[in-house]
Amino acid sequence: QVQLEESGGGSVQAGASLKLSCVGSGRSFDNYAMGWFRAARGKERESVALISWTGRWTNYADSVKGRFTIARDMAKNTLTLQMNDLTSEDTGVYYCAAAPTVQQIMRQAEFWGKGTLVTVSS
Repeated sequence: QVQLEESGGGSVQAGASLKLSCVGSGRSFDNYAMGWFRAARGKERESVALISWTGRWTNYADSVKGRFTIARDMAKNTLTLQMNDLTSEDTGVYYCAAAPTVQQIMRQAEFWGKGTLVTVSS
């Protein structure tokens, strides 16, 4: 069974940092584009950060540029998201996703995790 499992969410104060992790199991994601998406209450799920299968291409939502960093460790089949200087606008459920290409993950990911909740209070 192919799974993506997120961890690292929590409740923090504005200005704090969190690091999310996503571990894949059931297959290798070495040749998959991966990304982090978030769903805030009352809003559609949005792309936060994407990374190509090589790791050489990344893309960030304008709202997180300069504060969030996406990275992958192929040896550990793991995707991470370092989030710094968090604001209340970053509150939401964060999902890990994977798809064969960057184009596909932007349209519709093939695999999704169940999400981890991040709550930032001001």
